[in-house]
Amino acid sequence: MENSTFIKNKKLLTWWLTGLSGAGKTTLARALAEDLRDQGYPVCVLDGDEIRQGLSKDLGFSMAEREEQSRRVAETAKILNQNGILAIVSLVSPSLQGRSLARDIIGKEHFVESYISTPLQICQQRDVKGLYAKAKLDSGLQLTGIGAPYEAPTNADCVIDTSQTELTTATQQLRAFLKE
Repeated sequence: MENSTFIKNKKLLTWWLTGLSGAGKTTLARALAEDLRDQGYPVCVLDGDEIRQGLSKDLGFSMAEREEQSRRVAETAKILNQNGILAIVSLVSPSLQGRSLARDIIGKEHFVESYISTPLQICQQRDVKGLYAKAKLDSGLQLTGIGAPYEAPTNADCVIDTSQTELTTATQQLRAFLKE
């Protein structure tokens, strides 16, 4: 099946949700997936935490390993798209270079870079996984945005601050890319 396959006259896409831990990437990815499934679309969420439990369990958190994580996820998303499945990636993917490589692997016509731009202060307040609390106690912990860099997208296709945008509205903003 060619990469230019369409579902219900819509182009196959990979939404690449990037942002800090606690920004709302996973929540938004799951809401978008549920919405798309309700409309009859085949969709798969590729969540960074879940991928690290299997496909990338051999990787650590150095910049090179984070970029390898992004590469593996991009290759997986490409295969999903080639098989008629929409992909939603929820991954910190902290570097511009790593996201650029992902765009190249998937194909720019199928790649929707979505910057979940929720401010660090809000992410720290949410601290769903307790990572920010751990980073306060352990200065050696290389948490993205605290001890490790995060390079915000410079030309994202979509920018959403989940502290300012309701989940339903954010989902609609992402879903709109199917119509283009």
